[in-house]
Amino acid sequence: MQSAHHRPELTLQRKAAISNGAVLDHAGHVRIQPMADFDLDRTIFQTLEGALPRMVMAARVGKAVSWQEPAASKVEADYARIDQPGTLPPVDQSLLTFMVEQCDFDVEHADGSFLDHLYFCYEYTARHYPQGSALVMLLHSILGTGTNTFAMTPDKIPSLQALVGAEDWPHIEAFPSVLRLLYAGGLREKLWERLDHLDSLVGIRMHRVIDNAPLELTAEQFWTQLNYQLIHLVDFMPVANWSAHRGDTSFIIFRDLFDLMERAGRRAFALDYQPPHGARRLAGESTSIVGWLATRIPVALAERMAARSVQTYSERIGHDLSYQLLWSSESSP
Repeated sequence: MQSAHHRPELTLQRKAAISNGAVLDHAGHVRIQPMADFDLDRTIFQTLEGALPRMVMAARVGKAVSWQEPAASKVEADYARIDQPGTLPPVDQSLLTFMVEQCDFDVEHADGSFLDHLYFCYEYTARHYPQGSALVMLLHSILGTGTNTFAMTPDKIPSLQALVGAEDWPHIEAFPSVLRLLYAGGLREKLWERLDHLDSLVGIRMHRVIDNAPLELTAEQFWTQLNYQLIHLVDFMPVANWSAHRGDTSFIIFRDLFDLMERAGRRAFALDYQPPHGARRLAGESTSIVGWLATRIPVALAERMAARSVQTYSERIGHDLSYQLLWSSESSP
């Protein structure tokens, strides 16, 4: 079992993202095949129901990736140049002790352990969003994931809050809620509708996932939060063959949020991204029949399925997915 006290070794995909400040399609540099004996019940998707959704999700995340030379050595060398002592902000030992003794992160992620994912988000933020808080991204899912897995219980919230700064706490408690709102779709649609009036946004009200407590972010906090959400989505991008995997739900949300933030002039961190182009093809990637069929799911259908899934997850735990965007009085929609 991993411990939060120890920074994990990152995958090559994560190292490439961090060293380049970019999300990259590594087609031609990797070989991908279904992971032997993959167990969805050991992942954050363990709560997913329905035979078909489970098969599709297993096909999407249960992949073994091997890197070819010289690409692998180049990624390692590029990362080694920036991975120097003292280049990452320290994490308070009392907080790490809380994560070890009061939380349960013993669940797998799409690629490695849950702690691998948290530390990637922490490091990417530290290196490419210095005006943000890497600590927020280390703790972004501590109050819940999008699939109703919880690292801690609500009664421990006061203890956690006492260990983080006043500026960080609103983002930590709101992260799981904003994540669900992005997947539910309506929030993104509203922001696109008001694209030319986003300077009039005052804030947003919503409900905390873990206990349905009311939350409110100012407009400034909300835009910062969306930057955190975009960094988070970087870690869910397909390692290769983006044209074939453009229907992967996280990739859909990433593209839409990236475009929205670009158009609104609100992306505040370094991230190079080139959209997929060309015909669907699986270069160097073998897959099951279910995996192949998953690449044929239309984007609109994938979005509707994701929205229904999020609604179901929230209903199960009594979480209210409603929200309210707050606008200045002279620009009320």
